[in-house]
Amino acid sequence: MSDVETEIKISASAPAGDSTLIQVKHLDRVVPVMLKGGQGNLVIRAEPNKYLKVSVNGHDYSSGSKAIPLWYSVIPPFIAILFALLFREVFSALLFGLLSGTFMIAWYGGAGFFASFGLGLLRIIDTYVIQTLTNSDHISIVVFSLLIGGMVHLVTKNGGMKGVVNQISRYAESRRSTLLSTWFLGLVVFFDDYANTLVVGNTMRPLADRMKISREKLSYVVDSTAAPVASIAFITTWIGAELSYIKNAVDVINAGVDTGISESPYSIFLQSLSYSFYPILTLLFVGMLIISRRDYGPMRRAEMAARSAGNSTAETMLPVTEDNAEQSADPTLRPRGYNALIPVLTVIAGTCAGLFVTGMEQAGWDSQAGFGNNLSVVIGHADAFRSLLWAAFSGLLIAIILTLAQRLLTLRKVVDSTIDGFKTMLSAMMILVLAWSLAQLTKNLNTAEYLAAVMLQLEITPVWVPVITFILAGVVAFSTGSSWGTMAILYPLLLPTAWTLFHDHNLQLQDSMMLFHIIVASVLAGAVFGDHCSPISDTTILSSLATGCNHVEHVRTQLPYAITTGLVSILIGIIPVSFGLNPLLAFGLSMAVLWLAIWFIGKK
Repeated sequence: MSDVETEIKISASAPAGDSTLIQVKHLDRVVPVMLKGGQGNLVIRAEPNKYLKVSVNGHDYSSGSKAIPLWYSVIPPFIAILFALLFREVFSALLFGLLSGTFMIAWYGGAGFFASFGLGLLRIIDTYVIQTLTNSDHISIVVFSLLIGGMVHLVTKNGGMKGVVNQISRYAESRRSTLLSTWFLGLVVFFDDYANTLVVGNTMRPLADRMKISREKLSYVVDSTAAPVASIAFITTWIGAELSYIKNAVDVINAGVDTGISESPYSIFLQSLSYSFYPILTLLFVGMLIISRRDYGPMRRAEMAARSAGNSTAETMLPVTEDNAEQSADPTLRPRGYNALIPVLTVIAGTCAGLFVTGMEQAGWDSQAGFGNNLSVVIGHADAFRSLLWAAFSGLLIAIILTLAQRLLTLRKVVDSTIDGFKTMLSAMMILVLAWSLAQLTKNLNTAEYLAAVMLQLEITPVWVPVITFILAGVVAFSTGSSWGTMAILYPLLLPTAWTLFHDHNLQLQDSMMLFHIIVASVLAGAVFGDHCSPISDTTILSSLATGCNHVEHVRTQLPYAITTGLVSILIGIIPVSFGLNPLLAFGLSMAVLWLAIWFIGKK
């Protein structure tokens, strides 16, 4: 890639001694390189559309490939997003996005047109899909999803899900109370967004169908509670990553300037919650929509169609086990809610216990610190993926034991039901793998670095850094489909840059810390916002899967609501507090504006 630091390895076929100093010329710049044992490294930046050329001691060397212009890195995610929105089909959109990137790499690598096309197709499967599937975190999510799918299918077959639906029906006597129950469950399962999405979506889908709630509306409620609550809760699978990124950035800041930061990473995180407008307002906005019984845009049309026809306007792209728990359960079985409730609670309790156990392995317990600080440190060091795998496997085992112990199904039917549950997840897992592959491609092409560099080249004053940070994080998350990837890239890039800018403008320490806290919150909030809007986001795909909603329809109906909350977060939240407005007042005004938007734009 052009304009990106590239490391060249230099080796001498006949080394002259253990250490040899050579002169390497690149772009009229001569750099001394020390060869030790005939090996040395040189870091350079290539020019766009130019062959990589260097001169070593007067001898010229050239690569066989040209440097790809850095702005080309936005083409693959742009094509994937555009095709998904235009054709409402996500498989081909992701494939074309991947192919555009792999074709580009082969073409600039010196291959001809047809050869580049063929190589591009092969690289999708032998490079990016394989890289994705050899990532242990990705495999953990795939296995976790399969286990959840098997458990849900089994508790549906044994009548447990019908029993849960019957129990919740006592409280969910209307569409509004059903959606409020879904919203409340989304807040309760706060510890992980993946577990939240799959557990809440699968549990509430049959009841939502009975109440003629569209799959699009159910997907929105599930998706818009999962990541927002997981991103701001004190004890979640997100907190470890967030604190590590903040700590690394603070270490860089303290090593580079005279006036550093004395606050701990956890204190910075807690202070930033006062400015986490998008996640908090999204959670509140979902509740407002439900209470007001109003909708607007594509969501209202989906709701009207579901009300009149009893189903969604969209064809279900991601197959589900059955559309209704009552129809899929054996009619001769007595519905017992605890047969579904106990496995689900096992997943929830198992995840919390797993987080504690794996965190204790890494961090231990400090007897001198308070309980809250200890618990936060332990959860921050936990292995989220091991915890989820333990919990999902335990939930499935408990479901199997309950089913066999009560002789609800034969062993053969238990095994067949579990395998059928695995099968229902196949298409969703394929989409997830392609989305991860595209994220890996954008990482290799330095897409996020390009977007960040474009934003940072603008001459700005410190008070505008937070809102630019939010927008940049949203663009990167939308383009890459990963809120975690966005945080990993932008926290170490933007936090030291912002602190240097504050230092150059001679800001007081108090003012610098306030803006710093807002920027920390804006990276996180912008990442969640972009993730909500992106059709290639893994959590968005999982929300479609768990609720049985057409994926593109889910994105299309959720987008206006995400944009509404995002605009209010920017215009009434981030910008005013950056200029000194009290954040509590900003939250109050934001809630009022959101309510007015629902009342005047939305309709019953």
